Amino acid sequence: MTLVKESPPTTRKARSTAPAVGKRRGRRENLAGYLFMSPWIAGFVLLTAGPMAASLYFAFTDYNLFNSPKWIGFDNFTKTLDDPRWQKSVEVTAKYVVIGTPLKLLLALGVALLLAQSRRGQAFYRAAFYAPSLIGASVSIAFVWRSMFSDDAIVDRAMSVFGVHAGGWVGNPDWILYCLVALTVWQFGAPMVIFLAGLKQVPRDLYEAAALDGAGPFRRFWSITLPMISPVLFFNVLLETIHSFQIFGSAYVVSNTYCGPADATLVYTCYLYQQGFKNAQMGFASAMAWMLLLAVALVTAVLFWSQKKWVHYENDAEDAR
Repeated sequence: MTLVKESPPTTRKARSTAPAVGKRRGRRENLAGYLFMSPWIAGFVLLTAGPMAASLYFAFTDYNLFNSPKWIGFDNFTKTLDDPRWQKSVEVTAKYVVIGTPLKLLLALGVALLLAQSRRGQAFYRAAFYAPSLIGASVSIAFVWRSMFSDDAIVDRAMSVFGVHAGGWVGNPDWILYCLVALTVWQFGAPMVIFLAGLKQVPRDLYEAAALDGAGPFRRFWSITLPMISPVLFFNVLLETIHSFQIFGSAYVVSNTYCGPADATLVYTCYLYQQGFKNAQMGFASAMAWMLLLAVALVTAVLFWSQKKWVHYENDAEDAR
């Protein structure tokens, strides 16, 4: 006679109920996670995704904020190509990006190289150079900047000492854009901190070995510093280029809200604001906004494509070995 030993019923019951308990616990954890994320999800849907979808629809309509939108297809987009002020805004924005972004990054890198060296009061200098980035985007600073560069103000008097009589940058169409460039270059603190963090990661023994081989300061900077911080440089170039395309507050305030004189500071976002909120052409303004988004996306894609030729990552060096 063979005796079959059966498992206790309590054991089978525990085994059968364990997956169900795990599923219920997983559902509760997921629910808790969604509850914690719900403020962000609601904010994203109501304040970002929703307005973006609405602006995409308005871009294909004739909408003036007072009447119902009327579908007109791609007319708003083709209308921009025949608008001389739109062309002027593209020209002014491109000039601002091409001049302001490189100057800002060069100054940030130069100051970061100085601060990377050990010296007394280094923490104070870092905070002092970073401070303009915290307050530079405020409207009050733009008002101060406009007063500094007005006719017979402090900048005009200082230039007169060297024989340059601009008559005030704010009222001169040939100089006012450079006033905005000076304002954005002055706010070099944020990219400076990023450069400084990258410089701290460069091994010191590379400089020592290069110095023993007879490499001078410029050679060490070109052959060691730039390749080692190229990922940081790429990040700063990408970030500051995108920020430059979005300039609005300083141009609007410094030009006394009319983006002049002679449309000299008619940056793209300023003309977009005029069309959307002053002329009540919200459909045309929405089309301009999406064209700006596509332009920034194209520039970003070009930068990512070009990084393969000049950005060096640590993984690339290991693969080469």
